[in-house]
Amino acid sequence: ITEKKKKDKNSSKNDRVTLKKEIGLLSACAIIIGNIIGSGIFISPKGVLEHAGSVGLSLIVWSGGDYSYVTEIFGGLVGFLLLWSAVLIMYPTTLAVIALTFSNYVLQPAFQNCLPPFIATRLLATICILFLTWVNCSSVRWATRIQDVFTVGKLLALVLIIVVGLVQICRGHYDALRPSVAFEFSQDPSVGQIALAFLQASFAYSGWNFLNYVTEEIVEPRKNLPRAIYISIPLVTLVYTMTNIAYFSSMTPEELLASNAVAVTFGEKLLGMFSWVMPISVALSTFGGINGYLFTSSRLCFSGAREGHLPYLLAMIHLKNCTPIPALLVCCMATIVILCIGETHNLINYVSFINYLSYGVTIAGLLYLRKKRPNLVRPIKVSMLIPITYLIFWAVLLGFSLYSEPVVCGLGMVIMLTGVPVYFVGVQWKNKPKCVDMLVERVTYMGQKVCYVVFPQEDPSETEPLTASKAID
Repeated sequence: ITEKKKKDKNSSKNDRVTLKKEIGLLSACAIIIGNIIGSGIFISPKGVLEHAGSVGLSLIVWSGGDYSYVTEIFGGLVGFLLLWSAVLIMYPTTLAVIALTFSNYVLQPAFQNCLPPFIATRLLATICILFLTWVNCSSVRWATRIQDVFTVGKLLALVLIIVVGLVQICRGHYDALRPSVAFEFSQDPSVGQIALAFLQASFAYSGWNFLNYVTEEIVEPRKNLPRAIYISIPLVTLVYTMTNIAYFSSMTPEELLASNAVAVTFGEKLLGMFSWVMPISVALSTFGGINGYLFTSSRLCFSGAREGHLPYLLAMIHLKNCTPIPALLVCCMATIVILCIGETHNLINYVSFINYLSYGVTIAGLLYLRKKRPNLVRPIKVSMLIPITYLIFWAVLLGFSLYSEPVVCGLGMVIMLTGVPVYFVGVQWKNKPKCVDMLVERVTYMGQKVCYVVFPQEDPSETEPLTASKAID
């Protein structure tokens, strides 16, 4: 009887419908690096140089689980506004920009003397997003393996650019990098323009915090999450700075500003008959970036629904594949809608402002917790100097960005605030008419049948309190 009970217990544990822990340290690093290195390093250099005004200043600019925290610290409304802006603006827009970069680089060889057609780029971007949504719906393991492989591929592509650039420098081709030339400004520098240059660069670094969204699927998250961040962020910063140095070893600032595909122009100038390597490499890089953003942003949507801030259908996972299919489909559809709206560099300024606004609120909240609840056990603890420095930089950056681009930043604020009535009607209003509750119930039931999804069961190991002995000071 005892043996039978053990078997039944093990069977029920194995059959539990929960998000699977399939993300090790390597895959965790791949998620961070893969999300950060998407399309930004291939399109942002143009925007950074344009606003910085000089090669030297642009190089200085380059070498530099929010929702849950904000909800816990500031309450439901602020947490919902962050979730609302993320689901409605930040992640669909970022996905759209990466997908458009993917399609532009794939189509660039066929349209060497002109820009690829509008419809062609949007259609190819849509096909890519639909395919990767299907992959993420089918298997967590498939999605993480794609992330691993394409992260290695994009790093190799950037290493190729860096190596070729260093060879150029060794041959004496570094006129644009000479200090006397590098700090010659093409326009009078202003604090507002420098702030916009930082916003352009920050787009290329977005994704650094996305591993927090998938902690339930990380093996030993308390160890592997900080390790992955410590490994990935310095590596990406080094690669980005060296890549921009390589660009300027073979391209004048005027050539870089005139290019719609910086890496392709770089390849055409230096790789000769092998120039085809660059558009393919960038396409592979952005393909992996789309996969990473879909994987992590869908988990944010899933988490919001589980807290009751989004329809409960979005908090359900597939009965067999254990993937959050409804949340993935919402992210996919929102991205396709955004695809046909806006010009790439305007979208980057737009989403970067909202990103930094949410980061600042989160860091401020963590400082508040450190002061008001000092006895909380913290698995990861850093010097107060780091968040305080970040907040000062954040305030200056957003202030001058708002001054330089009041329409873009103001519109972002307006869209965020549209979430206020949605929150009070959808979340705070508990005693809704029965007809509304019945409609929601029917839609949820239909969604469950179509997507074959159920609420995930709790994993007891995830609800164990963190003991003081496990804390890392």
